[in-house]
Amino acid sequence: VIAIPEEFPFYTSENLEGSAFEVFVSDSFLAISPNLHYDKEKSKGTNYMKITIIDGQGGRIGRTIIEQLKKKHPDLELYAIGTNSAATASMLKAGADYGATGDNAVIVNAADSDLIVGPIGIVFANALLGEITPAIAAAIGASKAFKILIPVSRCNHYIAGCDDLPLGDYIRSAVEKVDSLL
Repeated sequence: VIAIPEEFPFYTSENLEGSAFEVFVSDSFLAISPNLHYDKEKSKGTNYMKITIIDGQGGRIGRTIIEQLKKKHPDLELYAIGTNSAATASMLKAGADYGATGDNAVIVNAADSDLIVGPIGIVFANALLGEITPAIAAAIGASKAFKILIPVSRCNHYIAGCDDLPLGDYIRSAVEKVDSLL
C-alpha cells in the first residue's frame, strides 16, 4: 500500500477496465492489486504481455527475433536485455522499444516478464563465453515467465530430441510460438 497525499488525482478500476490490475482508493491510500477477474483469453491479441528478449555476444539471435516480431507486430512492445552493450545496441537497432545491459538489468526484467525469449545458453551459468553469470541464469530460471529458448550448440551441451537445423529455422519457430501466445 502506498500513501498518497489527498490533493493527488485518483484513478479507479473503471479507468483501467480490462487491465490485469485493479486500483482501489480509500481516503489517502492507493492500493494496486492483481485483478482476479482479468481474463487472459479475452486479452489475446492486445499485446498485454511483457516480452523480454535476452541475448549476449553480438546480439545476432536477439536482433533477428526482434526484426521478425516487429515485422509481424509493429506495435508490440519489446524489451531488449543484453549481457553486453553490443548485444543491447544490436537489438535496439532492430526495433526493440526498451533496452538495458548487464546482470542487474536481466535480474530486474526477468522478474516481471511474462515471456522471455533467447538462446538456451541464457539459463546455463558461464555460457556464452562466460557472459551468463550464475545470477543471470538463476534469475531467468526462477522467473515465472514462459521461456522460449533457442537451441544453440556452442555452449558445450547437447539437447536430445533437437534436430540439427539451421539457426534461422529455430528462430522462425520461436517467433511462431510467440505469435501463438499473443
